Amino acid sequence: MVSGREKAYAYLKDTVLTDPGMQGAFLSEQELADRIGVSRTPIREALLMLAAEDLVELVPKRGARVAPLTGREVRELMELRGMAERYAAERLVAADRVPLEELRALLGQQRALTGAEETHEFIAVDHRFHASLVSAVGNTLLDRHYDGLRSRQVRAGVVAVFNQRGRQKAVLDEHEAIVDALAAGDARAACAAIDHHLESTLKVLLDG
Repeated sequence: MVSGREKAYAYLKDTVLTDPGMQGAFLSEQELADRIGVSRTPIREALLMLAAEDLVELVPKRGARVAPLTGREVRELMELRGMAERYAAERLVAADRVPLEELRALLGQQRALTGAEETHEFIAVDHRFHASLVSAVGNTLLDRHYDGLRSRQVRAGVVAVFNQRGRQKAVLDEHEAIVDALAAGDARAACAAIDHHLESTLKVLLDG
């Protein structure tokens, strides 16, 4: 059975923190408790967990504030993602174990989610696209490390889509380039496509 703290933590991390309109905003414990259907104690516990991950800031006498993504944090996020995803591409191509069917299925799901009201779901599938590539390597510690980036990755993706009109179409094109290179067994081209995708996202975030 899911505890109140776990329920609050998941809601805050997956719904509140990924809302572009909440970046830098202060959170009302009572409002969140009413919305989630728990008492304020699990909300406080969840906020402490998120503060330990530097996803919220606890400001004395004011409460919890959603920590906005800084330029440095975005750069470091893309750098870490690039390291993990390029490594995965190289290993999988060399071992002929690229999960092409799964990647193509996820790309197909994304193509069906291009409406403005579907942005969060589009980015959730976006994360699964990249995570499926990394998880196919079969390295548990790498999976755990990459999953730790999920909240920031989803937040950055949602903000990027809101910052630039047509970004969803560009993401689909960039993902298709990654899949095409992997399908061709060209690790160098796959790494270049991954770099282009991450650099494009970084540019949108920094320019926005």
